[in-house]
Amino acid sequence: MSNEEKRTLKAMEREREQEYLAFIEENKRIIYKVCYLYAADEEEMKDLRQEVLINLWKGYPQFKGTAQLSTWIYRVSLNTCITFCKKLRNKEESLPIESLLAVIDDNSKTEHLREMYRLIYQLNRMEKAIILMWLDERSYEEIAEVCGMPRNTIATKLRRIKEKLTKLANE
Repeated sequence: MSNEEKRTLKAMEREREQEYLAFIEENKRIIYKVCYLYAADEEEMKDLRQEVLINLWKGYPQFKGTAQLSTWIYRVSLNTCITFCKKLRNKEESLPIESLLAVIDDNSKTEHLREMYRLIYQLNRMEKAIILMWLDERSYEEIAEVCGMPRNTIATKLRRIKEKLTKLANE
């Protein structure tokens, strides 16, 4: 390989790295929220985030753009967290809600968010994934694509999840 080819290759690698860092910065809230809902404590949250970032880095060159970038990020994040949690534990601890609220800008809704995330944490893994994307205003089609389920199944599951959350809130 000539020196010119090596310089070109290095330039392409730097460009890829810059693109990756930019899309991570733009989507850090998605990654954080997904990891938050699956982590049992602060250390596990850091481990999950690191695993997600590694998997996003590995998969980034193969991302074809057939789905929205945010859909792909959700899919990688959710799959990574679910796989990681299956291997790691079955604990029912949760992170202090303040660590999530530090990422959220609107302080007037803090108490409602605290309660909402406390309730969501009680859901199973797939329910967390579905409600999280719905709260982020993702379409049923996008949620179905990420979860690998038909759209109508997502609609039914969302209705049941909302009912479950309502029941939990009233207990």
